[in-house]
Amino acid sequence: MREHADLLKKRKKNTAAIGLLALAVLVLAVVCLMVGVSRLTVGECFAAIAKKGSAANIRIIWNIRLPRVLAAIIAGAGLSVAGLVMQTDLNNPMASPSTLGVSNAAVFGANLSIIVFAGGFLSTGNNLTNYTSGINPYAASLMAFVFSTVSILMILGLCRLRAFQPGVVVLAGIALGSVWTAATTILQFYATDVGLSAAVVWSFGDLGRAKYRTDLIMAIVVLMGIGFFSAMSWKLNALLSGDAAAKSMGVHVDRLRFWTMLFASIITAVCVSTLGIIGFVGIICPHVTKKLLGQDHRVSIPASALSGSILLLLADTLSRSIGKGSALPVGAITSLLGAPFFLAIIFGRKGEHD
Repeated sequence: MREHADLLKKRKKNTAAIGLLALAVLVLAVVCLMVGVSRLTVGECFAAIAKKGSAANIRIIWNIRLPRVLAAIIAGAGLSVAGLVMQTDLNNPMASPSTLGVSNAAVFGANLSIIVFAGGFLSTGNNLTNYTSGINPYAASLMAFVFSTVSILMILGLCRLRAFQPGVVVLAGIALGSVWTAATTILQFYATDVGLSAAVVWSFGDLGRAKYRTDLIMAIVVLMGIGFFSAMSWKLNALLSGDAAAKSMGVHVDRLRFWTMLFASIITAVCVSTLGIIGFVGIICPHVTKKLLGQDHRVSIPASALSGSILLLLADTLSRSIGKGSALPVGAITSLLGAPFFLAIIFGRKGEHD
């Protein structure tokens, strides 16, 4: 009887926590809509949301800020849940969406598109006019996604040959990520000034490039991934007890790792290829969620998704508040927040062992 009461109390606590996180996402989304270099007043922002007021204000809210806010909510949720699943699959608290070298492959694909194909820098040279007239705005994202997917399939294929051991996945990701980084460096070495600048700017995590179309694509992929992970939550819970225990419960461990890693990597590939590199979201949010609410994936998956959205909304609000006329890359803000947190995890775990 006591155990049943404790279980009900825990469920109420988890439900309340998820409800508060959802409310925080809503409040921060509204706050994020109010912040920007155009310095609209709160009244002007609400009027523009209702499609009243000046045409310029309506355009700023609906065509610039709203797609950006939606991108922060969607990408934050996707990267955070991808990090949570990877940490469970690899039994590694330091695992994140960049573990498999997905981000490195995306950067190489975008660089290849910008430096060689889309902008045609081999023929346009340093002529900025030729570049702006010839570039396809979706080419870099498409190439980034293609190479990310190729990288994922290569790593997962190699791991299938070695019984999909978590250590093998990490090592394969590090090795292949180094190859993509080296290839990117070679491309940038031969790029012209304009091509190199464009390639470097693309790699910055920037929510400003979000459009309704790209938000829709990300939303479809992220929601499908979260739905799949939620359906697999009991199997992921079993995996927390170790491979032997999971197999005794009827879980096909290698198959589970393959499909969950594939979906997590695809979510990462879509977000990175659309917005650029946004680091540490997949490390910070799952850790906070598991620390506060436990490791039950039925709770940690939705909580991680909401906390990822919160972190990216906060980072975007900060990037536009301190940018002095322009928004700083949100990837820089998340890295500044994430690096101290990462060190705290390392030294905190060391202290536990002492």
